[in-house]
Amino acid sequence: MKRPGPRASSAMRLQFPRRSHAARLRHAAFALALTGFVTLAACSKEEAAAPAPRPVVAVALHADGSATSQAASLPGEVQARYSTSLSFRVGGKIIDRRVRLGDVVKNGQIVARLDPADQQKNAASAQAQLEAAQHGLVYAKQQLDRDQAQAKENLIAPAQLEQTTNAYASAAAQRDQAAQQAALSKDQLQYTTLAADHAGVITAEQADTGQNVSAGQAVYNLAWSGDIDVVCDVPESALAALSVGQTANVTLAALPGRKFTARVRELSPAADPQSRTYRAKLTLDNPGPEVRLGMTADVAFAPPSGVAANQNASFTVAATALFHDGTQPAVWVVRPADNSLELRRVTVTRYNERTIVIGQGLKDGERVVLQGVHTVTAGEKVHVIAPLHPEDFAS
Repeated sequence: MKRPGPRASSAMRLQFPRRSHAARLRHAAFALALTGFVTLAACSKEEAAAPAPRPVVAVALHADGSATSQAASLPGEVQARYSTSLSFRVGGKIIDRRVRLGDVVKNGQIVARLDPADQQKNAASAQAQLEAAQHGLVYAKQQLDRDQAQAKENLIAPAQLEQTTNAYASAAAQRDQAAQQAALSKDQLQYTTLAADHAGVITAEQADTGQNVSAGQAVYNLAWSGDIDVVCDVPESALAALSVGQTANVTLAALPGRKFTARVRELSPAADPQSRTYRAKLTLDNPGPEVRLGMTADVAFAPPSGVAANQNASFTVAATALFHDGTQPAVWVVRPADNSLELRRVTVTRYNERTIVIGQGLKDGERVVLQGVHTVTAGEKVHVIAPLHPEDFAS
């Protein structure tokens, strides 16, 4: 076997150190990369272990109380059950006003008068025409009696008797017409005096002395004595819970500490085109003289007969809080123990324009998320903040 020469041995000695140095470099690079990966992984675990709580807008809800909770407190006004306008039945110039705003009047009491000069002339003219018609009728009757006597003796022709009979009938008709005209003129003269047709109180003045008014133009507004109503406007969300005959408790700002009972007498069948509310009229039971027209009232409707006070408790919340768990409506509830989120299925009993009414699924005092319900997840830690503009979520 041939031994390698000195030149070949020297070459082999030079190659071994080169290979060993490259391996060491590769090993060092791998160790450095592994150290960086472990360091990054450790940082990621650290960050995932303690995420910052997400701020969410949420409010604590309180139960409305009953099916009629949205109508539990409605502002109202005390009004007379009947109110009419007082006006003259003929036109003319007002020369006298005998009552003023707030005066109490009796049935038949004179409240104002017109200048009667023109009506007096018309009445005098009609009376003169009546007297002339009566004289004509007397003359026609005398002529008829004379011709009838002559006709029995065959002293006049039958045609002449017919003409006399016709003249008498015409005179009688003219007398009747004149009598009716005279009576009308007399009534119109009486119409220049305005009298109250019921006992009550003057609630408005709409014409002044010296003013020319036309027939039917309102001069006063009269609120009748007797039954007193409280009028309030009911939102359509509370309409279904009200009915005619339902009782309510009424308090008046002018009479603190006093409570009155009222019953729903009338409920408008159509909504007001502007406010979209329904007018309800309630009659007060035994109001007393201290209750005066125009007082502001607070109407609290009692629940319908047989309904417990805590039955059908509901919660009114902004519509932005509504979420869905599959096909079921739900809301995000903040757990009080750890401020984590829970998706709670609820029963929505009514959808309004800006709010929803939840009938089941919530408890009084629970906090519900109002904004960003599509960006949170179950179990997520949150930090509750109040709405920046609470009026945007008001019911």
